[in-house]
Amino acid sequence: MTTLWFYLTDFFGDPANWRGTDGIPNRLAQHAYYTVLALVLSVLLAFPLGLAAGHSGRGGTTLTALANAARALPTYGVLVLLVVLMGIGLVPVLIPLVALAVPPILLNTYEGIRAVSPALTDAARGMGMTGWQVLTRAELPTALPFILVGMRTAAVQIVATATIAAAVSFGGVGRLIVDGLARRDFTLVVGGGALAALAALVVLGVFAALRRLLVSPGLRGDTKAGH
Repeated sequence: MTTLWFYLTDFFGDPANWRGTDGIPNRLAQHAYYTVLALVLSVLLAFPLGLAAGHSGRGGTTLTALANAARALPTYGVLVLLVVLMGIGLVPVLIPLVALAVPPILLNTYEGIRAVSPALTDAARGMGMTGWQVLTRAELPTALPFILVGMRTAAVQIVATATIAAAVSFGGVGRLIVDGLARRDFTLVVGGGALAALAALVVLGVFAALRRLLVSPGLRGDTKAGH
C-alpha cells in the first residue's frame, strides 16, 4: 500500500506529467474523445433497435442472440485483426468498443420496454394515443431507469477498455500504461491505471446525475440491477 501511494504521489506530483502531449490533461481528453464517440455510435445503433423491438414485440429473440454473440467477441483480438486488415486508424479502435457497448444498451432498452405493464399501454391507447405517443409518453418514461442502466454499463465498459487504443499507437490514458511497461516505469503504469479508474468514477457520477434529472422519483427505486 505504501509503494502504491508512493507511485501515485510521484506521478500526480510531478509537474512534467501535467503538460505536453504526454500530460495528464491531454491523455484524459483523448480518452474522453474515444469514449464519447464510441458511446454515441453505440446509442445510435442500439437504442432505436431496442425501442422498435420492445414496442412491436417482434425480433426480440434475434436481437438478444446477436447481442449475446457480440458479448463473446474478444475485444483485443478484434482490434488486432482489424488493424491487420485495415491499418492503423480510429475506425479499428472504435469498432471493438462499439461492439462491446451495443449489447447492454440494446438488451436493456428492449427488456425495459417489454417490462412496461400492459395495463399502462392499454390505458394510453384507450385515451386515443397513437402508437408513437404510447411509446414516447408511456413506455419510454417508464423504461428509462432500465435504459440508463444499460447505457451506464456500456459507458463504463468503454472507459475501461479504451486503454487498448494505446496498443495500436493511439493515445488516451492507456498510452501511459503501455509506455510505462515498455520503460519499466511503474509510476507511469500506476498513474495510467489510476486515471482510468478515475474516468470510470466520473462516468458513474454523470449517470447518477442523469438518473436524478430524467427519471421520475417514483421510478428511481425500480431498477435493482442491469444486464
